[in-house]
Amino acid sequence: MSTIMNMLCRVGQIRRCAASLSQTISQVAASRQKHTLPDLTYDYGALEPHISAEIMQLHHSKHHATYVNNLNVTEEKYQEALAKGDVTAQVSLQAALRFNGGGHINHTIFWTNLSPNGGGEPQGELMEAIKRDFGSFQKLKEKMSAATVAVQGSGWGWLGFDKENGRLRVAACANQDPLQGTTGLIPLLGIDVWEHAYYLQYKNVRPDYVKAIWNIINWENVSERLQIAKK
Repeated sequence: MSTIMNMLCRVGQIRRCAASLSQTISQVAASRQKHTLPDLTYDYGALEPHISAEIMQLHHSKHHATYVNNLNVTEEKYQEALAKGDVTAQVSLQAALRFNGGGHINHTIFWTNLSPNGGGEPQGELMEAIKRDFGSFQKLKEKMSAATVAVQGSGWGWLGFDKENGRLRVAACANQDPLQGTTGLIPLLGIDVWEHAYYLQYKNVRPDYVKAIWNIINWENVSERLQIAKK
């Protein structure tokens, strides 16, 4: 009789522990800080005539916001799968994490890469690095523009920093694949060539959009990113 009572007590303890663990996991998931849509430091119309206010408003408040919302939902599902030890669900969520997480990362960089006071040429260490690795600023523009225009379907053109070799490199990524997670390069400057980034203004003439965007590149931001990447 005492043996049965001991077993029942143990079962009760196990249930209480399981309930407590489940509650703790739920509290951790609830307290996890959710991703939010970053504010822009300029008005939607500030980048005109190179990018219209309508495009900026839709791109930021609709498209980027969707990536943020979907990333939060996906991360919640992933936390639930982790808590349950459901490896199949964890694997199935990887594509959504990559797409929405990449979309959030990429756009957060993109907005800061642009400025109504941008354009011109970079200065200081960034310009020296560009000359060293590409020959001249003009050659960088030509190489990055060509790689960006050539993206098949949707994606991004990037100037990245190869920390292992201490060099600047141009790369392109499909869809919303994040540069660092895909190639190992640290992102410095990104050009979004999803059609929602330009179609309302430039229609299907992607080269014109890529040519125009150089007029609003925030080289101070790119320089700051290089300094951080080199640390």
